[in-house]
Order: sequence, then C-alpha cells, then structure tokens
Amino acid sequence: MKIVKFLLFFATILPIIAANAQQAPQANPGSLDSGTIQSQFDYINSVSNNFEEYKVVRRSHLDKIRANVTDSLKVFKDQLVTINNQLTEQKSSIDQLNGNLNTSQAELQQALDMKDSFSFMGMYIHKSTYNTMMWGIVIVLGVLLLFFVYRFKRNYSVTAEIKQTLEETREEFELHRRNTLERERKLNRQLVDEMNKRKV
Repeated sequence: MKIVKFLLFFATILPIIAANAQQAPQANPGSLDSGTIQSQFDYINSVSNNFEEYKVVRRSHLDKIRANVTDSLKVFKDQLVTINNQLTEQKSSIDQLNGNLNTSQAELQQALDMKDSFSFMGMYIHKSTYNTMMWGIVIVLGVLLLFFVYRFKRNYSVTAEIKQTLEETREEFELHRRNTLERERKLNRQLVDEMNKRKV
C-alpha cells in the first residue's frame, strides 16, 4: 500500500516536474531573441538536458541559434561590405588629395622658380645663374681693364722713351744744322774774301 501511494505520488509529481521543466526555457523567452551569440549559446547550454556526457538540445533552439548566427554573419558581411566601400571611397579621396597635393607642390615649385628667375633676352634665368654670369663678366672685364692699363702704361713708357729719343735727335739735328750753317757762312765768307782778293 505504501508502494502504491508512493507510485501515485510520484506519478502525480512527475508530470508537474516535467511541465515545469518544459516551461523553464520559456520563462526567459527573449534570451534567444536578444543578447550576444555567446550569451545565447550559454542559454542553450543551461536549458539543455544532460544525457550521460552529452547535452540534449531542443531542435527549435538549435534552429533559432542557427538563424541568429546566420543573421549575425549576414550583418557582419553587410558591415564588412560597407566598410570596404568606405575604404575604397577613402582611398579614392586620398588618391585625389595626393594628386592635388602633387599638383600644388608642382605649382609652388614653379612659382618659387619664377620668383627666383627673370626673363633675360627671352629666356628665364635663375637669379643665382644670372649673378654668377654677371660677376663672371665683371671679373673678365676687370682682368681686361688691368691688362689694357698695363699695356697702356707700357706703351706710354715706350712712347715717352721714343719722344725723348726724338727730342734728343731733334736737338742733335738742330745742333748739326747750326754747325752746318755756321760752316757754310764761314765758307761763304772765305769764298767772298778769296774772290775779293782776286779782284784786287
């Protein structure tokens, strides 16, 4: 009789325990509908039954977690595609900015070259090249000036010597001319004297 009562009691309690066990997963119905994938797996692990060393998982929970993982993967794939598109746009923008930067640097360099250069006889010459060329011309002209001054002084001294020699020659010539005239006069006098003597 005690065994029968025990069996009746057990038979009455068992459906209640089973009903409570079946309702336990539904006590928290949103756990597979929200939260992270890890928390959903933890939830399935906690509500699954043990059979020896295995876990018995409801098929509906397995389908739900599979759908959730698939949805999450789809969201991640969509985010990855969006990020890749953004990266492509940013790379295109960076390439365009780099092109603009290169153009600006080229224009800046050209402006600096134009600032440091000027037109000379139809050609653009850099100021340093122009300065070098002009100083070269000044140095060459200075050397030529010194050369011509030297030649002028040398020629002047030669000319002075020639003038002095010419002056001395003139003086000698003048002295010689005077002596000659003096001799001529003497000879003329003698001739006149001789002619006078003959007449007497």
